[in-house]
Amino acid sequence: MGIIIKTPEQIEGIRRSSQLAGNTLKMIEGYIKDGVSTEYLDKIIEEFIRDNGAIPATLGYNGYTKSSCISPNEVVCHGVPSPDVILKHGDIFNIDVTTILNGYYGDTSKMYSIGEISDKAQQLIDATRHSLTLGIQQVFPGNYFGNIGFIIARYIQMKGYSVVYEYCGHGVGINFHEDPQVEHSARRNSGPKMQPGMTFTIEPMINEGKPRTKVDKFDGWTARTVDGKLSAQFEHTILVTETGFEVLTDVDNEY
Repeated sequence: MGIIIKTPEQIEGIRRSSQLAGNTLKMIEGYIKDGVSTEYLDKIIEEFIRDNGAIPATLGYNGYTKSSCISPNEVVCHGVPSPDVILKHGDIFNIDVTTILNGYYGDTSKMYSIGEISDKAQQLIDATRHSLTLGIQQVFPGNYFGNIGFIIARYIQMKGYSVVYEYCGHGVGINFHEDPQVEHSARRNSGPKMQPGMTFTIEPMINEGKPRTKVDKFDGWTARTVDGKLSAQFEHTILVTETGFEVLTDVDNEY
């Protein structure tokens, strides 16, 4: 297929969808409290996306039955919202949403917590957020995609954590998943070169313990750490510009 270079019109569509995805994550903050189920949050997310003229990309994707992924504590990614998963004081969790607005995709995720969390959980979250920032800083025309993963893995290993290698970032915008694959652990100067008009996600999943995951047999989606230790993830959709990058899902002007 090759990496799609988007036209200005396509970029504008992807930007709008990405802003909606970012605003969805902002909106849901107000509903997070001790005792809510992940399914309750998922229903609110779906309603908000539809009220804004879009549809959730995950719903029906390869048989997935929900409008978001909500992954608490040792769940690395693809946690299926359920009435049986109740969030409680001390939990950390990732919410991942992808919107389709007028045919264009925006994909983002971030970490949340309830009440006071442990120091080790906070340190993992902080390191994961910083690793995403380091990856984003590698986005500029002519740089190699591998340098995103190289810089993330070097930092994370220095912190004593591990990078999940079984899942990666990906091209996004016209389709849910496009070329290239964006590895979060890679060799320096490996992979294709970035060009203006490319859009993709960077979404490092960082584990407190071992890097590997295991998928729950009963739903075929929920991926957990093999050792039951904590995991964290942040994700943005990025555009390569003429001079560097634009973080399309950044609704807080963080970048």
